[in-house]
Amino acid sequence: MLLAKDISRGGISGNATANGGELDATFAEISSDSIPAHPMGVKPLGNQYLVSGPTARHSLGSLGRLPDEMILQVLEYLDIPSLKGIAFTCRFLYAFCHLDELWKALFLETSLQPLAWKGSWRNTVLKIPTGWRARIDCSNVFSDVIHRPFACAHVTLGKYSLSIPEANQIRRFERLDYDDFAQNWSSKPFILTDCIQRWPVYSDWNIRELKRRYSNVEFRAEAVDWPFSTYHEYMSNNEDESPLYLFDKAFAEKMKVQIGHDTGAVYWPPECFGPDLFEVLGEERPAHRWLIIGPKRSGSTFHKDPNGTSAWNAVLEGSKYWVMFPPTAQVPGVYVSEDSSEVTSPLSIAEWLLEFHEEARAVPGCVEGVCKAGEILHVPSGWWHLVVNLEAGIALTQNFVPKSHLADVLSFLRDKPDQVTGFKRNIESPYDLFMERLRAHYPHLLDNALEELDRRNLTKKRKWEEAIGKKNEAESNAGGFSFGFGDEDEDEIP
Repeated sequence: MLLAKDISRGGISGNATANGGELDATFAEISSDSIPAHPMGVKPLGNQYLVSGPTARHSLGSLGRLPDEMILQVLEYLDIPSLKGIAFTCRFLYAFCHLDELWKALFLETSLQPLAWKGSWRNTVLKIPTGWRARIDCSNVFSDVIHRPFACAHVTLGKYSLSIPEANQIRRFERLDYDDFAQNWSSKPFILTDCIQRWPVYSDWNIRELKRRYSNVEFRAEAVDWPFSTYHEYMSNNEDESPLYLFDKAFAEKMKVQIGHDTGAVYWPPECFGPDLFEVLGEERPAHRWLIIGPKRSGSTFHKDPNGTSAWNAVLEGSKYWVMFPPTAQVPGVYVSEDSSEVTSPLSIAEWLLEFHEEARAVPGCVEGVCKAGEILHVPSGWWHLVVNLEAGIALTQNFVPKSHLADVLSFLRDKPDQVTGFKRNIESPYDLFMERLRAHYPHLLDNALEELDRRNLTKKRKWEEAIGKKNEAESNAGGFSFGFGDEDEDEIP
């Protein structure tokens, strides 16, 4: 195992500087924390107490009895002509009806396919020329519902990747061999700095080159399938609080590229992670690899990777800031249902960083780091992670099942069948299928994993019995108030 040197490499863009896994202040663009003025003059709600005279809200009539959040919900029910028309009733609704999230929802509901991106969802839906903005003065509109998404879209996120406490820094190595990974690092995040440089895609792919080669190829970007030329326009010119993230699992087929160790392959899984046990499923394995492209500020809010798998994420261009927590951690701002089937994080990445970043750094087990072009990050099974692009970039990621986490994956497939994802619909029991293939190819590994699951279940049972026993003992020995008539020799209480 070799520790990473203090390497400087800017990848395609050439402007990232290594600094212990952080970015220098120039690159992170932290010269100013100020938020620009809203283009329509809208101000935060609290500012209304600094002005005299009526505000735009007074023009709402009886609708003004509703809070801003409810007004937004009402507007969400309107179709395109209605939303466009109601905007001209008063300045307050004019400002509300220009919220781009409303127009994004309408775009997705109507399945519109733009000939070209026009700089905003509203302009795109209404076919308004790029760069056109509303000219009506809304400086007497005070609303956090309108202003906060704009402010979050202009917060400098790079500053959060700076000054990472030493105890929180994700470990960095030049390279790692499989034995070291299996024995010491399969359950810990780390970054490798000298691992993917020999991939042909590392020197061959960048955003400009992909646009030249695959301009007319459609890729999946969350809820839309767009030609890469359209997505490139969107990347280059949007002000979304949470920009669309291109995340395509069928990219190899669409781009007609080969992956693996055969001649002509454009990249291959790093050897340090060892065999991927999901490979025994062949064509029946769940979706497991993705091409990821996104503009600055795009990314993923807190989640765990599917089916109990581990993952690696290799950055070809740009840089990504990661915040990670162990499987059992209580992540600030993230709420998980009792059976872990639902994860609620009602905040965008920018909002989470604004509200919870400082608190999160104090949570035991929290680790952070910046993965730059030419580096690869390991996400262990079950770890919570948030990731955000500090600049436009390209990455490749793959989920896998290492030997050391086979028991975790078997447990997930067996105990949480309703949460299993990525398998074809005709596979009725992914757990039984995986068991069958493991029994044929890796019987010894399967036996060891099942024994480990038995040990875990026995430990859980013992802890439960101990907890119940202590509870019953505490109840039987409990003091406190009790009603009774008392003994005959006790003094009578008047």
